[in-house]
Amino acid sequence: MSCADSRGCEMGLNRVRAVFLDLDNTLIDTAEASRRAMLEVIQLLKSKYQYKEGEADIISEKVQVKISRECYRQSKMNITDLRISHWEEAIQEIKGETANRELAKECYFLWKSTRLQHITLSEDVKNMLTELRKEVLLLLLTNGDTQTQREKIEACACQPYFDAIVVGGEQKEEKPAPSIFYYCCDLLGVQPGDCVMVGDTLETDIQGGLNAGLKATIWINKNGIVPQKQSPVPHYVISSVLELRAILQNIDYIPSVSP
Repeated sequence: MSCADSRGCEMGLNRVRAVFLDLDNTLIDTAEASRRAMLEVIQLLKSKYQYKEGEADIISEKVQVKISRECYRQSKMNITDLRISHWEEAIQEIKGETANRELAKECYFLWKSTRLQHITLSEDVKNMLTELRKEVLLLLLTNGDTQTQREKIEACACQPYFDAIVVGGEQKEEKPAPSIFYYCCDLLGVQPGDCVMVGDTLETDIQGGLNAGLKATIWINKNGIVPQKQSPVPHYVISSVLELRAILQNIDYIPSVSP
């Protein structure tokens, strides 16, 4: 019986056999990598194209906003063209000139390559994953465009640390939809009540885990954010993914059977 067919089971009777981990700003510091990449583009605009410092800063801010609001599933463009268009629009909005596609391409590819260079798994995270995998099944569950997320996965070389990797852009629905969590359970041969979700985003990681009826949800709150009253409430809160093993010791779990 697939896990999607067993949603009515009593989840609390099961022990943790699998841990689902988010990627961005959970295992890798995507925000910092993006910040460094933006600084490189700002320097390019100032040094090569003589943009004023304020202009270059505002353009980078506009692009970040566009990226945060993009709906790649609804776009008719692939992710590369979509993000080049972000740069093209931002430059035009500030400079008021005719659209400069070539400059937009240069900015985008510099941003992308620099960001990927800074996307890495720390040795501490690698060691933690290695030890955890001796005890439970590990699955990487990340939302986002397939190309973008697969490039990050390749850049940080995290594949060997997981039993399975699931990218939202490759599925019909992403977090927080229960369906993607049930799919993950089926991949590992476990039930929702066997699993824990770990991530930094309340609206997707935590809400999704709650929607799917997982054993527990663990929110990574690096900056001590105070959630809004209507936000989903996680079972546990930690400030770093490196605290995960200690939290799991507070949740009943047994070593998983080797697949």
